[in-house]
Amino acid sequence: MRATLMYGAGDVRIENVPDSVIKHPTDALVRVTASCICGSDLWPYASMSPTSAPARMGHEFIGVVEDTGPEVSTVKRGDLVVTPFATSDGTCEFCRDGQHTSCAHAQAGFWGHDVPDEGGQAEAVRVPLADGTLVKLPVAADSALIPSLLTLSDVFGTGYHAAVAGGVNERTRVTVVGDGAVGLLAVLSAKRLGAEQIILMGRHKTRTDLGREFGATDVVSTRGDEGITQIRELTGGHGTHVVLECVGTMPAYVQAFGVVRPGGIISRVGVPQYEQAPIGFGSLFRHNIRLAGGPAPVRAYIEELMPDILDGTIDPGKVFDTTTDLSGIPAGYQHMADRTNLKVLIRP
Repeated sequence: MRATLMYGAGDVRIENVPDSVIKHPTDALVRVTASCICGSDLWPYASMSPTSAPARMGHEFIGVVEDTGPEVSTVKRGDLVVTPFATSDGTCEFCRDGQHTSCAHAQAGFWGHDVPDEGGQAEAVRVPLADGTLVKLPVAADSALIPSLLTLSDVFGTGYHAAVAGGVNERTRVTVVGDGAVGLLAVLSAKRLGAEQIILMGRHKTRTDLGREFGATDVVSTRGDEGITQIRELTGGHGTHVVLECVGTMPAYVQAFGVVRPGGIISRVGVPQYEQAPIGFGSLFRHNIRLAGGPAPVRAYIEELMPDILDGTIDPGKVFDTTTDLSGIPAGYQHMADRTNLKVLIRP
């Protein structure tokens, strides 16, 4: 079968690899019908050292179950399913607490890291812990809702986790740092939770226009001290109750700290590209600012968010602005890195 492999920074190839097969009685074999390129894939695309042991790519996909191990009971051959970006058994104490990305099962973990021999940017995938990981979809594989349902595998659930972890409600003012797919869906999530004011920090007009459609009340296109000043002017000088940091860089964290109000929360879901950041007395401690977020347990949110997609209340699939087949994936990476595309949908 064909699959996507990254050999190093800027070096993505589509190659033939051994067919995915059932290895454990709890596995399912899924034929991929829709996948995508994630903004987090751009970090290794920019910095990965060249290697002769390439990484399999893709952690967001929808597909049809082709086969299951003998212990799988919740899905069967022919079911259309969506998978989160992390596998989980759904039964351990962490999963029961809604923390599926911390699942204690030995086979649980993140695609490409803990499941290194599989990836969603391919023709098929072996899914470990199928009962806990996969969610059946009540639509056909050619449904017009597929792009929106695909966002449940990562970007919508991640944006929603940012808002939930930040405690967004109808009384909160929110700043969203970042106009990528996660940032835009964090806007949509804050709107869904009733936020009073949603300020989107972004510099790409086509993206911030979509952000306004999703619910942003204000857009601030400047960064640094000027951006911080503008947001404080929009919020009576105090800043916002919650900041959803959807980038992962140190400048984004500093921006978040600059616009959060005393007693507020910075909720980070952008994959941090740093290990140290201001958290001491002169920064977070002095003003009772809390730090939240983390890898989104999107499996915990799928059933909650899916109904609004199915009935047309929301359309998170609008973050996809181009579609390609497997052969177009290398160019898709470059286009996203160049910011000429927001998010690339893949139809294998």
